[in-house]
Amino acid sequence: MTSEPTGLAGAEPLPVPGDGAKGGNESVGTVILAGAANLAIALAKLVAGLFSGSSAMLSEAAHSFADTITEVFLYVALIRGRQPADEEHPFGYGKESYVWAFIAAVFTFVGGSAFSIYHGITSIVAGEKSGDFLWSYVVLGISFVAEGTSFLRAQRQVAGESRRWGVTRSRFLRLTPDTTVKAVYFEDSAALVGLILAALGLVLTEMTGDELWDGLGSIAIGVLLFLVAAILARSNASLLVGRSVPRRIHNQIAADLADIPIVVAVPTLLTMQLGPGDILVAAKVDFEDEVTGGEIEAASDEAERRLRARYPGIRYVFLDPTRGAAGRHHLDGGIE
Repeated sequence: MTSEPTGLAGAEPLPVPGDGAKGGNESVGTVILAGAANLAIALAKLVAGLFSGSSAMLSEAAHSFADTITEVFLYVALIRGRQPADEEHPFGYGKESYVWAFIAAVFTFVGGSAFSIYHGITSIVAGEKSGDFLWSYVVLGISFVAEGTSFLRAQRQVAGESRRWGVTRSRFLRLTPDTTVKAVYFEDSAALVGLILAALGLVLTEMTGDELWDGLGSIAIGVLLFLVAAILARSNASLLVGRSVPRRIHNQIAADLADIPIVVAVPTLLTMQLGPGDILVAAKVDFEDEVTGGEIEAASDEAERRLRARYPGIRYVFLDPTRGAAGRHHLDGGIE
């Protein structure tokens, strides 16, 4: 049995950011703001790095350029993932958003992390002398304000969505299938920390006269970008493979199905995140033996209505009547 979305009113919201025009538009705005800020900052850092000869500043420029390209990938992910289902892709294009988000994570590693670590090591080995750091400090200060503005927007979106879920921000960021807002949040956080690391490298270099600190600052920025890229790549890979909904949602779906009057057991329940705002539900359901086919159809329709009323993001429901299942569904599916 299959289903299409109905959008019933008065439902408890599904904990999926972007499950509607408002959430999707908010993510697009967050990505565009972050991309514009990163491009302007990257150009300023590049000029300051070339004038001062600072490895940390050049690494920060590479960091911001990488983030700019990443935002382009994330924008493409949002647009491509919204395409409607067609004959060739009956479940829609939601998973394509994870493909582009994964590419963005890889680019963060290649374009930012690898360059920063390599440049930091070569500057230490070569022992190159830096010039005047005044403009570097000015650019770092301006960059901190710009990155902070972008981060605050992403933080507001994360805070709003986590309140809507009724979970902490850290749990929301771990479980959310909206990889765009997750990527912007982590990248802006890394950008702010990276600016602090670059500033520390410059200050320690000036105080000690040792260029080692500038190179170490560049390496530290690279390591930071590697960690962010690894977190985002792992999250997107999990969603590409086919991640289930969070355990709380899985358990509630199972309970709603089991509460249908003529349902004896729900021995198997499978869920999959098809995209940032779309979920597939498939279940084997054991109905009472004496009920008619018409009663099973009516009960199946009722199950769909219950699931969608509670979670509007459930787009497809497949129920398979199963004879003689032993025991009720153990509510142990989903992810923590």
